[in-house]
Amino acid sequence: MASITRALRPLSRTTPSARLASKRLATVRPVQSAYAFSTTPRRREADLSELTPTPISLLSETESMMADMVSKFASEQIGPKVRDMDEAETMDPAVVEGLFEQGIMGIEIPEEFGGAGMNFTAAIVAIEELARIDPSVSVMVDVHNTLVNTAIMKYGDAQAHRTWLPKLSTSTVGSFCLSEPVSGSDAFALQTKAEKTADGYKINGSKMWITNAMESGIFIVFANLNPSAGYKGITAFIVEKGTPGFSIAKKEKKLGIRASSTCVLNFDDVVIPKSNILGEEGKGYKIAIEILNEGRIGIAAQMTGLALGAWEHAARYVWNDRKQFGQLIGEFQGMQHQIAQAYTEIAAARALVYNAARKKEAGQDFVKDAAMAKLYASQVAGRVAGSAVEWMGGMGFVREGIAEKMFRDSKIGAIYEGTSNIQLQTIAKMLQKQYTN
Repeated sequence: MASITRALRPLSRTTPSARLASKRLATVRPVQSAYAFSTTPRRREADLSELTPTPISLLSETESMMADMVSKFASEQIGPKVRDMDEAETMDPAVVEGLFEQGIMGIEIPEEFGGAGMNFTAAIVAIEELARIDPSVSVMVDVHNTLVNTAIMKYGDAQAHRTWLPKLSTSTVGSFCLSEPVSGSDAFALQTKAEKTADGYKINGSKMWITNAMESGIFIVFANLNPSAGYKGITAFIVEKGTPGFSIAKKEKKLGIRASSTCVLNFDDVVIPKSNILGEEGKGYKIAIEILNEGRIGIAAQMTGLALGAWEHAARYVWNDRKQFGQLIGEFQGMQHQIAQAYTEIAAARALVYNAARKKEAGQDFVKDAAMAKLYASQVAGRVAGSAVEWMGGMGFVREGIAEKMFRDSKIGAIYEGTSNIQLQTIAKMLQKQYTN
């Protein structure tokens, strides 16, 4: 199978035309527009004041084709393996290999390092499409692209780019290691320590809830190099799997996204060279904050994709298969109202997601928007996935289909990369600042 991103590269290098993204909320794409909104990094420095207003869901031709091609890949290559991976609580290596072959693991990485050289929204589109089929695969791609790749591209020096980006774009999964047993929402209370050595650094401590850990070969690890400075001593380092003293202590058994590995990591006198520092000493807290703000848009996209996948699966069933009292249950007014309400909430959540993505690309302040998108998308995913189980009745409750899996998978959206309460706190603080005299 030809690489998805390789096929799209010529389009991403030109001024793209645009199409609406609403195929995911309808069956037909509207006509193209003469205005493409923020599809390249160059747009971030552009004056947007003269642009004709366009729908938030407007996608460039490249992004629209990305959605179609990732959807096809997910349906054909991932879909048949979803149930087996969930039952085994293991990611099929062939799926990981396929993601790299299609270029989905290096969407924003420049072409010179083996990536696709596309924009942030292209990555969001891919994450959403994958989540319609399997949120476990979607979060692997999300963490790898929006956290790991972005951190190294943004904060790594030229040597770091040459060393790590070719691997991350073509063969090696990455993990973002911030959380610890005693530091979840209070991330900067982390206890993992680093100390300088003659040739580099030595790391000691443990990390918890680390996504992709079983599959990863590259880990961005946050440790405190100067505990006396508090959070201003936190520094980011890059550790490779196989480094002496580094080990995976435990793989968690989870309620949902079971095929996605979540592990406890131990660091016992792990020695790394000076070149493995990411950014500057004592600036790790800034890296974590900024990268997680972007990552929250990815999780929001995962949740909208999940919600849409659950909705589509259940809607097809109630409008085509399940009958009660001599008619399809989808024809009862009470059911139609529930289906319409769920669809409307998905559309609203997607508007928040794409608005946050476009503001990020345009270089505008998007922190509040990302928090609102993640908060609301996770709420919608939970409601819609739960309703989908009820609409399908017994068939929604058994493990024969995907409804119950989507319901289980939806719960994590309110927990990782900032709980719903943390998002509410972020939103409230920014609103208070805005409205305080």
